[in-house]
Amino acid sequence: MKREVKKLALFGGSFNPVHLAHLIIAERAADALDVDRLLFMPCSVPALKPDDQMVAGEHRLAMVRLAAAGNPRFRASDLELRRGGRSYTVETLTELKKKHGLDRSGLFLVIGGDNLADLLSWRAPEEINRLCRIVVADRPGISYVGRVPGFIRDLIIVDTPLMHLSSTDIRKRLLEGRSIRYLVPPAVERYIARHQLYRG
Repeated sequence: MKREVKKLALFGGSFNPVHLAHLIIAERAADALDVDRLLFMPCSVPALKPDDQMVAGEHRLAMVRLAAAGNPRFRASDLELRRGGRSYTVETLTELKKKHGLDRSGLFLVIGGDNLADLLSWRAPEEINRLCRIVVADRPGISYVGRVPGFIRDLIIVDTPLMHLSSTDIRKRLLEGRSIRYLVPPAVERYIARHQLYRG
């Protein structure tokens, strides 16, 4: 029997590839929010930042599934990949709300501090805020005074370790034939090697 989901967090992105900082952010957020489930959601096509280095969705989803395996609260979702086209968070949240019967108090969107600055350029940002609680994962001590859009009255901030780790850097290392050990989960490292991803 499937466990009922009363509190759900959405963590979206390209995950090109997923790496350890993503997992640390997800774990910290899941703990702070006390969610039943945190969904890693690889996008189909980024709405704001198209990436010509992005590998096929099937690979990104497979890597996220490998990374999430073993954590009972983590799941990988192919919802946006199945929907296709540009990925809009407001559409995804609407589907998740309907599927799980959640109200705003049980649905969370996990983003980085850089995403908060871009939120006004997203599709229907005020509707996003009506659908869910917005959660910013950032390093300790960062102040958001004067940086939060006025329609967000209850921003949640989750402290995460300062890590200068990015998918862009990982792709660059792979292109240069350098090691990515300890930057991604071992299963993801093996998957990338087996499929010769990001080798140019």
